[in-house]
Amino acid sequence: MGKIISVVNQKGGVGKTTTAVNLAAAIGLAGKRVLLVDADPQGNSTSGYGINKKATDATSYELLIGKSTADLAAIKTPFEKVDVVPSSIDLAAAEVDLIEMEKRESRLKTALCTVRDKYDYIFIDCPPSLGLITINALNASDTVLVPIQCEYFALEGLSQLMATVRQVKRLYNPTLEIEGIVLTMYDGRLNLTRQVVGEIKKYFADKLYKTAIPRAVRLSEAPSFGMPIQYYDKHSKGADAYNDLAKEFLKRNRRG
Repeated sequence: MGKIISVVNQKGGVGKTTTAVNLAAAIGLAGKRVLLVDADPQGNSTSGYGINKKATDATSYELLIGKSTADLAAIKTPFEKVDVVPSSIDLAAAEVDLIEMEKRESRLKTALCTVRDKYDYIFIDCPPSLGLITINALNASDTVLVPIQCEYFALEGLSQLMATVRQVKRLYNPTLEIEGIVLTMYDGRLNLTRQVVGEIKKYFADKLYKTAIPRAVRLSEAPSFGMPIQYYDKHSKGADAYNDLAKEFLKRNRRG
């Protein structure tokens, strides 16, 4: 049965989608079957895999409101062992639509149950908020992966996110755990970076990945070509970083 991981940070622009797209690709290249669920109305994971958002039959919105199945919505990509459930702007209406629905906080969990056996890992790219879509993702997940930018306000956001995770754990999903914390846009030359890393280590030393993702031009360019970094420029430092992160991730998840 596939492990489900939500990639979450309620703050935008921290490398959340970049991490979801490129970590999924790296794990696919390592021979694991991966499903990436784009649960962000902006649909950046969808376009990051070169999928035309306007030409999709079913999206994560249809999954949430029960009008499609994960099997039908999943698109086989040209990238090694990665399928994508796309998003579209319709998903922005889901927060309102879900309010009236029964079991509104567990609809994504129900939808993904049917495909768990097909994949080794299912990643959910969450929206940059802690609303009902993110609650659905957390309720469906085994663990939470948190990309965090090395800046002061990131720590404030992290404590707010952890409070939400605890609440979801208490109310809906008692087995939910933190998968890990990934440092993004990392520049070890900056004092602030070192201070932020020091603070995170105080509270989450065992959860912090050793691999940090550097600021890299090629990482920023890849989505406009509809490719994960490993396919856009496999020799770039961004590709190396996400490949290293995938190795560390898989080592932590090695099954007996």
